[in-house]
Amino acid sequence: MIQGTNIRALNGGVTTDQIFALVRDLRKDVKVPLVFMTYANVVFSYGAERFISTCQEIGIDGLILPDLPFEEKEEFLPTCRRYGVDLISLIAPTSQNRIAMIAGEAEGFLYIVSSLGVTGTRSEIKTDLASIVAVVRQNTDLPCAIGFGISTPEQAKKMAEISDGAIVGSAIIKLLEKYGREAPQYIGEYVKSMKDALR
Repeated sequence: MIQGTNIRALNGGVTTDQIFALVRDLRKDVKVPLVFMTYANVVFSYGAERFISTCQEIGIDGLILPDLPFEEKEEFLPTCRRYGVDLISLIAPTSQNRIAMIAGEAEGFLYIVSSLGVTGTRSEIKTDLASIVAVVRQNTDLPCAIGFGISTPEQAKKMAEISDGAIVGSAIIKLLEKYGREAPQYIGEYVKSMKDALR
């Protein structure tokens, strides 16, 4: 789902500099924290110093690189720290005995992956997430949010009951793909329904 979106964006001529310009414009009105989620190669090929310093300049608070193994985070972490951009750690169901270590070294917040496989909506999430969150809570006071496969208000509510929030990506991308230029209205309604479920 997200890979397909990347291909459409690249075919449409979208560049990293255009995304930076978009965020500069958004920051005129948007005050909530903003985090980029992208591939490590995007940062590497742009130049880590240049990419991360630009993040600081335009007001990006954190960086999620899902394809960056925890053991290789030193590739970007010193630069992120130099510019005050949190490098967000992910914890997957396969992390098991590494959960405490990852949580103990985390910055910003922790992204807990709900299930194995690629991103996309799921009808049911069967991972024992409460146990993962319990280990996280024993090792950090940072907030943690659960993502991957969350697409309904009911799922979001369930995830927020055991963590600090729910992360939704593919479901929003589906709306964008379906409605094109008309999508903002539908995405707004969808996000509101998700937020209302968390109250």
